[in-house]
Amino acid sequence: MKFSTLFFKNKAHLLAASLLIALVSCKKNSSEAPINTDTSLYFSVNGTNNGTLKYTNLIGKPVIKFSFTEPVNIATVANGILLKDEAGATITTTTTYEDGNKIINVSPQNNFASFTTYTLSVNDQLKSASGGRLINPVNITLMSGIDDTDKFPRISDEELLTLVQQQTFKYFWDFGHPASGMARERNTSGNTVTSGGSGFGVMAMVTGIHRNFISRADGLARVQKIVNFLKTADRFHGAYSHWIDGNTGKAIAFSAKDNGGDLVETSLLMAGLLTARQYFDGAATAETNLRNDITKLYNQVEWSWYQNGANSLTWHWSPNFNWDMNLKIQGWNECLITYILAASSPTYTISKVVYDEGWARNGMMKNGNTYYGVQLPLGSPNGGPLFLSHYSFLGINPNGLTDAYANYETQNKAHAMINYNYCVANPAKHNGYSADCWGLTASDIPGGYTASSPTNDRGVIAPTAALASFPYTPTQSMAALKFFYYKLGDKIWKDYGFVDAFNLNDPWFATSHLAIDQGPIIIMIENHRSKLLWNLLMSAPEIKSGMRDLGFSSPNL
Repeated sequence: MKFSTLFFKNKAHLLAASLLIALVSCKKNSSEAPINTDTSLYFSVNGTNNGTLKYTNLIGKPVIKFSFTEPVNIATVANGILLKDEAGATITTTTTYEDGNKIINVSPQNNFASFTTYTLSVNDQLKSASGGRLINPVNITLMSGIDDTDKFPRISDEELLTLVQQQTFKYFWDFGHPASGMARERNTSGNTVTSGGSGFGVMAMVTGIHRNFISRADGLARVQKIVNFLKTADRFHGAYSHWIDGNTGKAIAFSAKDNGGDLVETSLLMAGLLTARQYFDGAATAETNLRNDITKLYNQVEWSWYQNGANSLTWHWSPNFNWDMNLKIQGWNECLITYILAASSPTYTISKVVYDEGWARNGMMKNGNTYYGVQLPLGSPNGGPLFLSHYSFLGINPNGLTDAYANYETQNKAHAMINYNYCVANPAKHNGYSADCWGLTASDIPGGYTASSPTNDRGVIAPTAALASFPYTPTQSMAALKFFYYKLGDKIWKDYGFVDAFNLNDPWFATSHLAIDQGPIIIMIENHRSKLLWNLLMSAPEIKSGMRDLGFSSPNL
């Protein structure tokens, strides 16, 4: 009996590998049973063995090197070592030999496509020169990284901003719910529409008219359709639920006890509607009727009732569970707009003491510490997810805005720069993080959803984080936009704009679009370009009065 085995060229690698493989050949002697002796196989990918069968972030034409104890039969290599793509198609390879055919170097003939999974298999068709065969097939997973070529032709920065706005606009226009006109929660939500996301959608429609994506008449008709739906949808002391059935207007439970009024979602919806009311300022009957309808919906929200007898606002109320959730709306987070709209209400207003004690917690929302070289006036360490600086400021202009607690221009710019600086520093060593690829906020992640931030970093970048920060970090946001579009566009640029998120560690690209993430992209890019939505909402007489009552000062008030 004669047998030969594959083994480590350098025995120091013996503990690093976990593959058992052997080449076996037998003399034609019926009285002699074959002896299978397994030993460890050494291979490397671009000169490295990581002790697994999976290699990620490979670029170009990686070289996979196999070492054998005796020469390989070259005639068997073509069928014995196969490289295949995700669809199972065989990829042409280049093969070279060393050390008298004891070493085989295999590499793809062409560069790997970006972020694609390939499988390199070594099967029992591979024979040694003496006729030994492979008894343990091996499959090595090779995952490519970024292909740095541009995926789309270069256009001017202004053209790119318009393109992103127009593509993102389609989420709210083309994909708007057919019966209600409202925004679906996400691209797989069916009839489930979202109140807050629909507020973003209304602002997006105003932007769409401004940018000539649609006509004023068509935009007016869609917003009126939404308002007509909202007139008959379930309300809970004037507030809407987070989720609504787009056909029936019935509340859909967001969680076990969250099946009634959601004051924060209602405030995001009302901010969008009031913005549209200010935009449609014509004397024609249709625009006059829309303005009157929106004013009535806003005035019917019982903001002060949601105090629940305290000097603070409460997020939820349920007709079945009453105040059981008992979640106070306290700063610093995305809910400043809720207090502003409550204080601005002519019918159910709140007093300044509710703002000071409930929202600002008598100054306890202040921070003042420095993170990554930037002092943060308000909020949690490192600023938290970036949506905290987006949602309230889709319509509220932070530039020059101050009160007893902060300068909000300083706050939002600091928050964005801390998030950016963190990603550039990349202390967690995530693949892809850079000055061109940054932005942590709430988004989908592999297998779930989370609010990503410097203190909850899962390696997931959400395009909305950097792109909705355009008014705060225009240079850094433009660099991110160009990277997302030109370098990753083949993976993340889809029918409704950029997908929700991606991870370049173990490459993953969401297939989802979320209303609350798509909306801030188109809206905040427009505020960066023209201040359109800021100028509209800040022009509302109720907003001016309410913000002054809370102690705000701004050139826009």
